Amino acid sequence: MFMKRLTQLSNKEKKNVIGIMSGTSLDGVDVALVEIEGNSTFTKINLVGFLEYPFPKGLKNTLLKNSVKETSNVEDLSQLNFLIPNIYSDAIKTLCKEIEFPFDKIDLIGSHGQTVHHLPVKQNYFDYKIASTLQIGDPAVLAKLTNIITIGDFRTGDVALGGEGAPLVPYFDYILFHSHQKNRALLNIGGISNFTILNKNLGLQEVLAFDTGPGNMLIDTLTKKLFNKDYDKDGEIARSGKLNNELYKSLIAKDKFIELNPPKSTGREHYGESFLADLIKKYKNLPNEDWLNTITRFTAYGIFKNYELFVKKETVIDELIISGGGAKNKFLYECLSKEFGKSVELKVIDDIGVSSDAKEAICFAVLANETISGNPTNIPRTTGASRATVLGKICLP
Repeated sequence: MFMKRLTQLSNKEKKNVIGIMSGTSLDGVDVALVEIEGNSTFTKINLVGFLEYPFPKGLKNTLLKNSVKETSNVEDLSQLNFLIPNIYSDAIKTLCKEIEFPFDKIDLIGSHGQTVHHLPVKQNYFDYKIASTLQIGDPAVLAKLTNIITIGDFRTGDVALGGEGAPLVPYFDYILFHSHQKNRALLNIGGISNFTILNKNLGLQEVLAFDTGPGNMLIDTLTKKLFNKDYDKDGEIARSGKLNNELYKSLIAKDKFIELNPPKSTGREHYGESFLADLIKKYKNLPNEDWLNTITRFTAYGIFKNYELFVKKETVIDELIISGGGAKNKFLYECLSKEFGKSVELKVIDDIGVSSDAKEAICFAVLANETISGNPTNIPRTTGASRATVLGKICLP
């Protein structure tokens, strides 16, 4: 019965697919309903509906606590692993209700899960060389709660083959945004920033993509700590401050990730609050606005420095298309514009018809469709995996 259902689903030309993403901001769930036709480079998508569904009060702090080894708790992790699919299920039902879409018409769910730890560099562990990544929010639980076939744990397969398990968006970027006329860079600014480089003369397996360093993570951490706000709306606080050159140089000297050769990925393990702790003590008399101005400029620096070091020799970009929450930070956008100069046209992804807020959720809907179609979606050049592979675990209702 279930094998028949899987076969019918994989052969279905048009599918209604839910994509779910809860990222490093830890604020809630992005859920997108996408009509997907075809697969691979023949994929066509239509965004039917999108919802930002908030986490329960206090959950962000619990997730943060359990993302750090010093404060994590195995009982919390076990409970969170089941709680998150319940939240995802409610988010999907809420979206369907809001857009008046029949819940039983959903064919498939693609769920990223919630990353709590990411250790892509192999370490000696009981005489084995082990790398690992952990996304909680078990897709099997979500499949049972919704009675819908669910694909999850997309990063695991790539890490098992020696890859970084990230970034996963480049496959999606290529099939939707590759141009034969222009060299494009897709810049996603979530908690972490990452590049996808689309050279007009190169194919899918030559796509270059990697994490560049901090995105919103350091900015949001400081905004919360110094101003008790969740984020710096439009970058207005940062704009009111001034660059502190000494702090700026200290940040550059401290951060070894930015100049690390790709393939590379990172997360809260590197850019959490501990990254700033010693500098906050050292520059405790610096005006708060100057702190935020400097950290925003440093974020832009990290993105441009990666372009200079690892991209420009192969691909001189014509367009930089920005997505993610950081696309709304107007001061960060201006800093990037100054770094890249007039020869590179900057655009926000919304300007070319794709929702910046919904992009990553749409991506996981597309990746789920590719899994059901049997198509590999990691790109070994970007992740460092030994081979291309089909990603994700297929969980039955």
